[in-house]
Amino acid sequence: MIAAPRPWRVVIVDDEPPARQTLRLLLGREKDFAIAAECGHGEEAIGAVLRDRPDAMFLDVRMPGVDGFAVLRRLPADAMPAIVFVTAYDRYAPQAFEQHAIEYLLKPFTDERFAAVVDHLRGRLRERTYAACLAAALGDGALPAALADTPARQDRRQLVIRDGTRTHVIPHDEIVWIEAEDYYVRVHARGRRVLARESLRTLAAALDPAVFARVHRSAIVNTRAITSLEPLASGDQRLLLNEGTVLRVSRTHRAALLRLLQNG
Repeated sequence: MIAAPRPWRVVIVDDEPPARQTLRLLLGREKDFAIAAECGHGEEAIGAVLRDRPDAMFLDVRMPGVDGFAVLRRLPADAMPAIVFVTAYDRYAPQAFEQHAIEYLLKPFTDERFAAVVDHLRGRLRERTYAACLAAALGDGALPAALADTPARQDRRQLVIRDGTRTHVIPHDEIVWIEAEDYYVRVHARGRRVLARESLRTLAAALDPAVFARVHRSAIVNTRAITSLEPLASGDQRLLLNEGTVLRVSRTHRAALLRLLQNG
């Protein structure tokens, strides 16, 4: 008989009791997560992580004394859990992802947003578990390069963009295409569209060049979303994306796109 896998252990860190209670109640609905500790300040969080070695931590950013970022700086690498930052301030999002946070939960949040964050966290924890098991099976603690370098094993990349006072965090693998609109760009992602005052060139520099390609001066596409490509009489190409969008590939960008598709 195969034993059921143990729940992933979580530490909740927030200096506000109502915020801890909300996270406790929501996580209590998830059968594969168990709360290892609740902490009201940063020093307590450091002690809980070192003592309990949790799989994940829901971590407030702004706390008196030791804040969330200081907590991470004081934790050794081998004790670092998967981090979900929870805060009412969206300005910390870029710094959070620089600290390799998996998710950024902006208060107040809906049940649907929390469920999406937990689903993402669950997927990342499964990847970590698989990698650890494979490394142990190999005996030398190292993954083969072919596995260690695959996108599924790397930190999931995020695009962080601002729309007025709001910060949007969009995983790269959810982006289908991006178009320029005058002085703005519109990001077409699965289930949402985001308009932001950025240049297409700025966003292109923040995207993975092995996955995203410019197809003409006003559009970037996720090459993994391309379903077909066909030539036009003008010398351009017509490109179809998996959500039904049809785009033109200019002759200027055609060769680079084809090279990327062939190498991918």
